[in-house]
Amino acid sequence: MDAAEAVRRPGQRREPTAYAELSRQVQALGLMDRRLGYYAVKACFLAGALAILGVIAVRLGDSWWQMLVAAAFGVVMTRVGFFGHDAAHRQVFRSGPANAWAALVLANAVSGLSSAWWARKHTRHHGAPNQEGRDPDIAAGALAFTSVAATSRRSRLTVWLTTKQGWFFFPLLLLEGLNLHLESVRALLARQPVKRRRLELTLLVLRHSSVLVALAWLLPPGKMAAFLGVELAVFGFYLGCSFAPNHTGMPVVPAGARPDFMHRQVLASRNIRGGRLVTFLMGGLNYQIEHHLFPSMPRPNLRRAREVVQPFCAAQDVPYAEVGPLAAYGIVVRHLNHVGLRARETFQCPLVTSYRPRG
Repeated sequence: MDAAEAVRRPGQRREPTAYAELSRQVQALGLMDRRLGYYAVKACFLAGALAILGVIAVRLGDSWWQMLVAAAFGVVMTRVGFFGHDAAHRQVFRSGPANAWAALVLANAVSGLSSAWWARKHTRHHGAPNQEGRDPDIAAGALAFTSVAATSRRSRLTVWLTTKQGWFFFPLLLLEGLNLHLESVRALLARQPVKRRRLELTLLVLRHSSVLVALAWLLPPGKMAAFLGVELAVFGFYLGCSFAPNHTGMPVVPAGARPDFMHRQVLASRNIRGGRLVTFLMGGLNYQIEHHLFPSMPRPNLRRAREVVQPFCAAQDVPYAEVGPLAAYGIVVRHLNHVGLRARETFQCPLVTSYRPRG
C-alpha cells in the first residue's frame, strides 16, 4: 500500500485492535517504565558541561577564542532542549506535575524559551502531524512546507525565494535560535491565556539578564554581540537539523482527512538510522515513529521499541519509513524545492491565462 494512499483511506479502521495489541506488547516489555537513573546521569553531565564552559569563559576573558565557547554553549543548550522535550512529554518522572516543573525550569531558566508556548505548539503537532491547517510545524512562514503555502506567495521576490527554498533551508536554520526566543516572548506577552505567565516571564528575564550581565563583564560590546550570535546560530542550526528530517517530505494529510491514530502517526513520521551515534546526536528524535506512537516512552527505550514496532507495521501493511541521515536531508531539500515550484506555477498562471483565447 502506498503511504500517501493509506493516509487518504481513513476507512481502514485497524487502529482500535492493532494499536491496542502493539501497546500491549510494548507494555509487556516494560518499555513505558521510567528511567530515572538515565536522566539523573544526563542532568549531571549537562550541569557539569555548563559549569566547565563557564569556567573556561572566565579564564579566557577578552578573546576571540570565546567564539568556540559560544559554539559549545549552543550545543549544550540544544542538549538541554532535548532534556526539556522529554520532560514535557512526561518521560522523566512518574508524576505529571514533576515533569511539568522540570520542563518549565529547563526551558525558561536554562534554555531561555517559554515552556508553555512550546508545549502548546508541540501538542498540536503530535495531535495532527503533517496535517494541513492543524500542524503548526508546516504552517506558512519563511518556508512553504505544503503546496497550499507555496501557492499563497504573491510577490515576484517571495515566489523566486520559494522556488529555491530547499537550498536556503540550512542557512535559515542559523536564524532559528533567535526566532524561537522571539516567539517565546511574543507568546507570553500576547492576550492568549498562559498558565504561570508571570513565573515564565520572570524566569526568562532573569535568565536573559544574567547572561547579558556575565557577557558584558567578560567582553566588549562587539565580541559580546558576536558571542550571542554564534551561540544562537549553533543552537538553532543543531535543533533544526534534529527535528527537520523527521517529518519533512513525508505525506501531507489533507485538512479534512481523519486517518486513524496508527496510520496518522506512522505514515507522517520518518526514522533516521545510524546507530547509537545518530541517536546521541539527535537526542533520540531519530526514532520518530516510536516517539509519535508512544510520546511518553523514555528516550532510552525507543531503540528497543523499534524492534517491536517495525515488524508489527510490516505485519499490518503500514509503511514504515527509515533512511540514513544524508538521505533524509536530501529528501528535505528536494521536497522543499519541489513544493516551491508550485509558487512559480501559480505566479505565472495569470500571465498565461491572459493570452489564452476567450470563449
